[in-house]
Amino acid sequence: MKTFGFIGGGRITRICLQAFKNNGISLEKVVVSDIDQEVLDDLKHRFPDITITKDNLQVVLNNEIIFISLHPPVLIESLTKIKIGLSNKTTIISLAPKLTIEKISIALDGFTNIARMNPSASALVNKGINPICFPKEIQSDLKNEIIELIKSLGSCPEVDESKIEAYAVISAMGHTYYFFQLQKLKELAIDFGMSEQEAQVTITDMLLGTLETLFNAGLSYKEVSDLVPVKPLGEVEEIIIGYYEKYLKTIFNKIKP
Repeated sequence: MKTFGFIGGGRITRICLQAFKNNGISLEKVVVSDIDQEVLDDLKHRFPDITITKDNLQVVLNNEIIFISLHPPVLIESLTKIKIGLSNKTTIISLAPKLTIEKISIALDGFTNIARMNPSASALVNKGINPICFPKEIQSDLKNEIIELIKSLGSCPEVDESKIEAYAVISAMGHTYYFFQLQKLKELAIDFGMSEQEAQVTITDMLLGTLETLFNAGLSYKEVSDLVPVKPLGEVEEIIIGYYEKYLKTIFNKIKP
């Protein structure tokens, strides 16, 4: 397996490291760089096998795969710092939206071993949706090795680069549309008399059944909706739909290239 490291030690790096650890991938050769010592110390506490560095980017650049886990505003600045230390045996995987492979390549003075990947929080339990895109000229063997590594996080669909930001809004940010609702549903279930275990199992099974019915029962949306006669949130459905229209389109327009 190729060696890999991270520039940026925030939550996505932590999620990826946990997924690799869950999958039995050794972290002994993993190097993480970040400008925040507290972030590095927290990672080192969680993953004692990794190497951390605050000011030695070259240690990270010596790896064959480098995940860049930085937000778009600081990504370009960081790319200018690392371009001198890159070798043709290195592959950069950007985890950021907005900045295309072409723009990253320009910032790296024409370096072309670049991929973009958009991990999701459920990679923490190896159930993430982690779309990835590559330049046309990437070698097939290298691409396959990268995909096999990313599959440790969950599913790894290879997609057109133009879809990366759509995946970011739907799959990466998508968890946040439901976390608070499902937590409240669990709390209410317990208030209504269920045990915590009963609530969790019931909500999980209900959601799986809901998805199967909505997407695979061969019914129209109206037919699916009509299967349940009592709709406690029916009078606020249009309000909630309006929130989706407003806020999701706003964030998509903000992060698209």
